[in-house]
Amino acid sequence: MTHADRTVHRRNDVHDADLGLRIPSRYRHDWALFADWCVAADHRPIPAAPETLALFLHEHPAAVATQRRRLSAINAVHTDHGYPPPGRTETVRRHLDTTRASRLDRLGRLLVQRAVELPTTGWPSGLFGRRDALLLVFASTGMSFADITRLRRRDLRLDGDTLVATTPTGERFRLAPDPETGDNPAVGIYRRWAEIQTFLDEYPGTHLLRHHLTDPTAIISDPLDVEQARQPLLCPIDRWGHLPHAESMTPQSVSALVRAHLSGRAPTRTTMQVAPPDSVELWVEPEAVLDPSYYDRGTAARRRDHEILEDLGDLFDEIEQQADTLLQGLIGVLEEL
Repeated sequence: MTHADRTVHRRNDVHDADLGLRIPSRYRHDWALFADWCVAADHRPIPAAPETLALFLHEHPAAVATQRRRLSAINAVHTDHGYPPPGRTETVRRHLDTTRASRLDRLGRLLVQRAVELPTTGWPSGLFGRRDALLLVFASTGMSFADITRLRRRDLRLDGDTLVATTPTGERFRLAPDPETGDNPAVGIYRRWAEIQTFLDEYPGTHLLRHHLTDPTAIISDPLDVEQARQPLLCPIDRWGHLPHAESMTPQSVSALVRAHLSGRAPTRTTMQVAPPDSVELWVEPEAVLDPSYYDRGTAARRRDHEILEDLGDLFDEIEQQADTLLQGLIGVLEEL
């Protein structure tokens, strides 16, 4: 950059002394409006949470073009200083595009209804049903398929009757109870899948899990340790019901499952009959019946073998003497050569 370019750059930028930021002049007005509002409302302007930006847009209504210009300014300042742009999140997009928000709300209600209808017991239908139900709940929020696959067990928590999911980029999705009925199926759906993962923490493998899904028992959930907290929340499941350790689903598989459930063409999981553990037939080694003369015949055989092999030691000594004689003769022949 030449000296003239640097002079123009400095003249077109405004330095925010309080935050240590250099703001391009074309973003100055919109950024100042946002930063001043954040100070007044006790929010951080950078890095700004998506909820903060959505609240700013709500409290500063304007034409769509004006709001988009404000978002561009705020996103650009964040990007220029190494922060993720808060305006490129589902929370802000819904606030800016009410038509899109209304369409996604209708789709979200349908996805939750599909999730509620999925089986929760039986093998392996209950296993697939519990995972797919939680997957559909996340899709109902507008969360991207990629963000769904990046969720870890630590990224979900219950805040009273509200399920809160936080993506790796910091976007927070709150699934609150229905304001009219007070019901929140997302909480039960989450708990049922968390129960599966807690069970597998204690009893890895599918043998006992089959019996648990056929006749569920109460599971005590302990706080997650560091390794468990980092594990993927949603895992692939093969046709035998095995869940690979520490492997996440792919965005493509999540997308395919969501579309299949919406269209009514989701795979049908046949519920298999599982025998209760106490009725499983165990192999028992048959009792051996010995011949009454077994010990007498064994003793006679050992006595006979002892008599036959009694002279074997003398025979070995004789062979060894003959070998020594032959060796001495061979050495003598070699010395005469």
